[in-house]
Amino acid sequence: MLSALAGICLRQDLALTGAVSQRGEVQAIGGVNEKIEGFFDLCRERGLTGSQGGIIPASNVRHLMLKQEVVAAIAAGTFSVTAVQKVDEAMELFTGLLAGEADGQGLFPADSINGRVETTLLQYATAL
Repeated sequence: MLSALAGICLRQDLALTGAVSQRGEVQAIGGVNEKIEGFFDLCRERGLTGSQGGIIPASNVRHLMLKQEVVAAIAAGTFSVTAVQKVDEAMELFTGLLAGEADGQGLFPADSINGRVETTLLQYATAL
């Protein structure tokens, strides 16, 4: 939804798994190994490019016990697993843009992801 509000295309070579709190905190999930390995298998079938990878909750890193094939691909740089704590971190990975921090007035930089979302929401609000 954030990408639609911001008018930004998302990378299609990354997979994300996790739950997000109302404050944007990425929460732990079950089956992290199976989810990463499943996406890896799909990427391997299509051909590993080096840009593909999985994004997981940082709180799940301690649960990682990936198959040796996945570990080898990560070591070779043909696949990646990135841990995030906040949804903003994931959005930055998916878009290559900064999420943006609110200033003292609660406004985000206009060229940031959050700034673009904010602009769209303000346009919607004034249209009502």
